[in-house]
Amino acid sequence: MCRNLFPAAGAQCAVLGLIKKALFMRITVMGAGVTGITTAWYLTQSGHDVTVIDRQPGAGLETSFANGGQVSVSHAEPWANPSAPLKVLKWLGKEDSPLLFRIRPDLNQWLWGLSFLRECTAARTRNNIKQMVNLGMYSRSALQALRADTGIAYNHTTKGILHFYTSDKEFEGAQAPAAIMREFGCELDMKSPAECVAIEPALASNLHRIVGGSMTPSDESGDAHLFTKQLAQMCADTGAQFLYGTRIVGFNKSGDELQSLRLANTDGVVTEHTADAYVMCMGSFSSHWNTLLGQTLRIYPAKGYSVTLPVINEEASYNVSLTDDEYKLVFSRLGDRLRIAGTAELNGYDTDLNLVRCEAIVKRVKDLFPGITDGVGARYWTGLRPTTPSNVPYIGRAKTRNVFLNTGHGTLGWTHSCGSAAALADIVNGKKPEVDFSFINA
Repeated sequence: MCRNLFPAAGAQCAVLGLIKKALFMRITVMGAGVTGITTAWYLTQSGHDVTVIDRQPGAGLETSFANGGQVSVSHAEPWANPSAPLKVLKWLGKEDSPLLFRIRPDLNQWLWGLSFLRECTAARTRNNIKQMVNLGMYSRSALQALRADTGIAYNHTTKGILHFYTSDKEFEGAQAPAAIMREFGCELDMKSPAECVAIEPALASNLHRIVGGSMTPSDESGDAHLFTKQLAQMCADTGAQFLYGTRIVGFNKSGDELQSLRLANTDGVVTEHTADAYVMCMGSFSSHWNTLLGQTLRIYPAKGYSVTLPVINEEASYNVSLTDDEYKLVFSRLGDRLRIAGTAELNGYDTDLNLVRCEAIVKRVKDLFPGITDGVGARYWTGLRPTTPSNVPYIGRAKTRNVFLNTGHGTLGWTHSCGSAAALADIVNGKKPEVDFSFINA
C-alpha cells in the first residue's frame, strides 16, 4: 500500500493511480445468466471492477436454469440451412413439431424470418458452421481450463456426445454438415448402429431403428445452472458486486456514449447507476435495449422446453450425453437426474408452458428408453433462447462507444459461454482474441 509520508511517495502513488485507472475500468454486466456470469468472471480476472445487474433474485434463473446441459461443439449445424424452409413449412401448425413458427402480427418476427431465409444458402451455412465450430472448440477449452484452475464442480461428464439417427433421410442429410465440421477441426466420427449401442447400451432396445450416428468424444455435459451459480459466488469472492432483484428501466445516453442506467429495485425505487463501460448479456431482451441505443440486433426469442426426470431405473438410463437429431432433442445425465431438452417455438416473448410440447418430449423418451420413467417426479420447464437467424452470436463492440455485446447465443449459450466471455474480455482490454471468429466492430 502507498503511504503519503514523503512527497516522492505521494507522487508515485498518483502515477500508479492514473495507470490503474487507465488499465482497469468500472464495468457493468447487464444480465446474470451463464453468459453474463462468465463475462463477469473473465473481466474480474483481468482486474476490472465489475458489477452485475439482474432482475432475478440470483444467477442463472432464466434461460440458463434448466437447459439441455450439453457443451456441444458438434451441435454446429445452424437451423438455417438449405433443407430448413421445407421443414418449417411442413411443421407449421403442428404443436409437437421440433420447430414451431407461430406466425404473429410482429414486425420483428417477420424481419427475423426473412433474415433466416437469407441464411439458408449452402455458402452461408458453411460459413456459419465455421464460426460455431471455431467458437465452440475455443470455448470448450476455456471451460476445461477454468475447471482445472478453480476446481468448480457442476455434475459434469466428459464422455462425449453421441448423435443418433432413426431416419435414413436425416442421417443422409447429416453427412455434408459433418464433413464441414471435420474440415474446421471438430472431432466427429460416423458410427454404425451397433457402434452407437456399444457407446450407449441404453439404446439397445432400439438397435433395429437406429440407422447410424456420429460421436464427438471431446464434447461434454453438465448442469449450467449449478455452474453459473457457483461461478457467480467465485466472482463475488474476488470482488464483483451483484445487484439482484434489480430491473433496468432506462438508459441515459449522450452522443455516442452511455452515461448511466436507470434501475428500479423490488420496491420500485429508481436510481441511476454509472460505469466506465457496459456489457449487454440480456439474452432475448438484448434486441429491445440495444435498439434504444440506436443499433438493431436481429435476435428473436425461441422458446425451448426441457424435462428433468429422476433416475428410477439405472439399467434403462443413459450415461453418455445424446442428441436425437430427428426430433431435435438432447439428453444429459446430471448425477441422479436425467435432463431432456429441445424443440423451439417462435412465439414472441410468451413464456407459458405448452404441455403438448412437454408431453411430446416424454413420449419420445419412453419410446427410446422403455422403463426409464413412470412420469412421477417429472419437472417441466420452458425458457427463451436468444436466437439469431444464423445461430452465430453477437460478440464485440456495440455502436455506442462504451457498450459491448455478448448475446444471441441461441441454444449454445452454455457451449459458447466461456469462450465468448474470454474473447470479449480480450476485446475490452484492447487485445486480439485468440479465436478465429467474426467479432462485431472489433
